[in-house]
Amino acid sequence: MYERIVVAVDGSETSGKALDEATKLAREMSSVILLLHVCEEMPIIWEPNGMNMILMQNSLKAIADAGKALLEKHRKQLAEQDITVETKLVETYSGRMGSVISEEAQKWHADLLVVGTHGRKGIAHFLIGSVAEDVTRSASLPVLLVRR
Repeated sequence: MYERIVVAVDGSETSGKALDEATKLAREMSSVILLLHVCEEMPIIWEPNGMNMILMQNSLKAIADAGKALLEKHRKQLAEQDITVETKLVETYSGRMGSVISEEAQKWHADLLVVGTHGRKGIAHFLIGSVAEDVTRSASLPVLLVRR
């Protein structure tokens, strides 16, 4: 039985599907859901001489504000369905997002971690990487991957 379920949300269709599956489980098992959003800034711009790293306070604040709004939107939706829900926003601008998600789930003592996966292959997977793949590698708890 899963009493504590973490769902990583990013506003994508895929994370919406993951939230739908977690909601079904939570309803069936009277679980608590933690909605987790990890802010990730890619402070890279292309210039003629190559890539330069930049951090802009306004863009970092906008990213965090968007994450807070997303969490609140999903929190309200779950609360309307009588599901006990908590939210957590993590602002990290370095490291691997999948590892951060796994660490936060472990800190919260989750029984299950639910993430969406795009199922990219080939060059798209190589260039973009896979947060879901990193989550499965780094998590020490069961992970449910949900395809869109």
